[in-house]
Amino acid sequence: MRRFLFVTAALLLFLQTGCTQSIRYTEEEIKGYQPRIQEDIRKGQIEPGMTQEQVRYAWGSPDSITKLEAFESKSREEWLYSHPFTLGVVGSKLLVFFDGRLIYIK
Repeated sequence: MRRFLFVTAALLLFLQTGCTQSIRYTEEEIKGYQPRIQEDIRKGQIEPGMTQEQVRYAWGSPDSITKLEAFESKSREEWLYSHPFTLGVVGSKLLVFFDGRLIYIK
């Protein structure tokens, strides 16, 4: 019985720490953003219009970045995230940035 309790406690601790988001920013770094953006970052949420820096604060670094051909002299990038436990989602997410702003989430 004692061994069962130990294994159960260890498993619960592992699952809890495996799903916990690590802090990728300090309050000092995000204090200049609008309150709504600050709250999204704290919750690990993103939305169109966020900058690349804000997305990194909310989700961390992507698994890969693909630089696309510029359009009208504006940069375009695709970021791929595939951290299902970190992001709280199943599968991967593709983000598209235009001129440093998030325009599409798939």
